[in-house]
Amino acid sequence: MQTAEQIKSIVREKYSEIALQDKTTNANSCCGVGTPGTYNIMSDSYTDLEGYNPDADLGLGCGLPTQFAHIQAGDVVLDLGSGAGNDCFVARAETGPTGKVIGVDFTPAMIKKARENAEKRGFHNVEFRQGDIEDLPVSDNSVDVVVSNCVLNLVPDKPKVFGEIRRVLRPGGHFSISDVVLVGELPDALRNAAEMYAGCVSGAVQRDEYLDIIRQTGFENLSVQKQKPILIPDEILREYLSEEELKTFIASQTGIFSVTVFAEKPGGDPAQKMARAEKRKVEMRHLAAEAGSACCAPGSGCC
Repeated sequence: MQTAEQIKSIVREKYSEIALQDKTTNANSCCGVGTPGTYNIMSDSYTDLEGYNPDADLGLGCGLPTQFAHIQAGDVVLDLGSGAGNDCFVARAETGPTGKVIGVDFTPAMIKKARENAEKRGFHNVEFRQGDIEDLPVSDNSVDVVVSNCVLNLVPDKPKVFGEIRRVLRPGGHFSISDVVLVGELPDALRNAAEMYAGCVSGAVQRDEYLDIIRQTGFENLSVQKQKPILIPDEILREYLSEEELKTFIASQTGIFSVTVFAEKPGGDPAQKMARAEKRKVEMRHLAAEAGSACCAPGSGCC
């Protein structure tokens, strides 16, 4: 079992490699790491979202948190694990020139790539800070919206990260985070594999545990905005499991899911919160209609 520092070292090393890879290699592997195959098993397409920049999309996500984040003009948005800047640039299209977007990543190569992408496009209200999301380089009560795409599963101390999110959000602020969670137990060979950790799977926790962490941190109005299964191809699993272990894993019916989760920090202006909530209902109904079915939790306003 690796220590927290060993895990961070693994992730930093792997994501430094990813920053230097081409997008095709990233998209054809397990969350950007491992032997490339013929599957893009996690990421959703950003191509229809305003503000999308192909150069900043490394194909590493497991959802579309910015699509669900209800960002408004003038908002200050924080992206955790900002990579090459993809979600930050999509968020910028929502905040407009009066808003601000901050990306935090602890891999120097990613920060360099993101800053280059921002400079190319003359984005002066987007900045990238190097730092650990367990100890965010962001002031208390300074952010309206937090987004993150397939990053928190990489972090050893998830309660600490949610505590940091609560600290930096303004009262009444909210987050929309896409992540990988489990229902059932992974085999030890997968859970202990460094490649699978950096590939967003073996660091995942149980879905109920994940939601409980959010509740225990003090957030309210928690809802699952979207959930989809992640099916890892047998050819990837065979890199880590014997045939017997693979059969046992398949028979166990362990579920690996991408979830996009929303929650709010208590407080804030009641009128502003009500306006955001009404806007959220309209947006969620639209997204559910596009998907052909409702995708969120009862009581979240879209069902």
